[in-house]
Amino acid sequence: MARVTRVRYVLIMGQTTSPRQSTVADVVRRTAQRTPDATAVAFGDRTWTYRQWDGAVTALARHFVGLGLEHGDRVAAFGANSDLYVLTYLACARAGLVHVPINFQMRGDELDYFFTDSGATVVFADAALAEHVTATASGPTLSVRTFEDLVPVAAADGGEPQRDDEFTVVDTDVAQLLYTSGTTSSPKGAIMTHRALIHHYLSCLDVLDFEASDRMVHALPLYHSAQMHVFMLPSLMKGGYNLIVPGPVPAQLFEIFEKERITAFFAAPTVWVALANHDEFGARDLSSLTKGYYGASIMPGPVLARLREALPGMGFYNAFGQSEMGPLATVLRPEEHDAHPGSAGRPVLFVETRVVDSSGKDVAPGEQGEILYRSPQLCEGYWNKPEATEEAFRGGWFHSGDLVVQDEEGFIEVVDRVKDVINTGGVLVASRQVEDAIFELDAVAEVAVVGTPDEKWIEAITAYVVKKGEIDGDAVIAHVRERLAPFKVPKAVHFIDELPKNTSGKILKRQLRS
Repeated sequence: MARVTRVRYVLIMGQTTSPRQSTVADVVRRTAQRTPDATAVAFGDRTWTYRQWDGAVTALARHFVGLGLEHGDRVAAFGANSDLYVLTYLACARAGLVHVPINFQMRGDELDYFFTDSGATVVFADAALAEHVTATASGPTLSVRTFEDLVPVAAADGGEPQRDDEFTVVDTDVAQLLYTSGTTSSPKGAIMTHRALIHHYLSCLDVLDFEASDRMVHALPLYHSAQMHVFMLPSLMKGGYNLIVPGPVPAQLFEIFEKERITAFFAAPTVWVALANHDEFGARDLSSLTKGYYGASIMPGPVLARLREALPGMGFYNAFGQSEMGPLATVLRPEEHDAHPGSAGRPVLFVETRVVDSSGKDVAPGEQGEILYRSPQLCEGYWNKPEATEEAFRGGWFHSGDLVVQDEEGFIEVVDRVKDVINTGGVLVASRQVEDAIFELDAVAEVAVVGTPDEKWIEAITAYVVKKGEIDGDAVIAHVRERLAPFKVPKAVHFIDELPKNTSGKILKRQLRS
């Protein structure tokens, strides 16, 4: 693994020598001291005030220590959205354990990879998912427990408040192994310290306009860095109301928006597309919504235009980044959308950027290059992958793998992932540009463009389209030919029932290529 330097403070008379620490679990303790009786989280039939929430974090942290877990042990979390999922993350942070979130759709060898790579010894899983853990090769060596069993521990009221000397955790400790989504390669565990995540939360608070009066619904998977670290934790830090739901089902979301008077909502572009295409869109009262966040993948320009026209009272924020950054790196704010359409905004508070060519030389504004980062939000490296760590951090900057164009004011426009750029006949084509052209067609619900192996063209531009009306491949090709250069026109169009996605809404282009 990457070498991680840890600074430990010596206990003197029952207290650490530094009163200046700020760790992930301190976030909710401070909010509980400010607004103890405000509602923090609701899930199903359970509702928690901030005082109860902080008490539950301490109760679970003690429970974990009582199970024999020691500082630095890895604890895997394998479950769908719930209040206990978030509490487990915070309790691990309070007890000095390393939280390892795992996509709850993983099975077999893919699931086993996370256990073996992280070295987790304990797995907390939904009861319905526990059998998939025990069925892995690592299953017999793991202690498998359920989130459901933690409910009475967390809900016990009146426990002893946390003592200052009870848990020894410093901000250079590892809080989480945040695995990359693996849309282009095997997942890598980004080593996130408390210090990195606290800086990240502050960047989010600075640019995303969170307020204690916000009423936010969390529908995307909490194992994913965007929902957990860009929205859930900063909202808890600010003191807002957080409603957790199992998933982003459009009909259910419309009902929740209306009934709960939700003010803020985050979703991947694929979810926003599904909402915009739903029969109830426009029929429901969505007037309470004032902040709409999108990110995790590129939002098609035509879809965003339709959303902004239909929801004039909502300010849209484009949140861009990647897991290794915590994940937020840049944001396009609502007032910047008109002047910078298609942009992913500018770097957030604690992020510094460069844009370079393939030789590592800075490119001029307006020229395409890879975006690099320097930031206290950054991971320490990749768990058990020193070569990948060295490659990613070469030259003292983190190499993102994202191709962008940055203007003189610092606004970036994402061209594509380096691995998603299509080499057709020796000319490089950004898949996003072709996708945006196809999205202009009213009969297109979703589209993904990839390069497929071709003897003549090296890679043939290939479009996979989900229809919502009558259209054929010739019409799609003719439409693109009218708007883009001939070499950017798809060589083939395939119509499919749905695009392959992970649970955070990212389209899995590697599956389309294969």
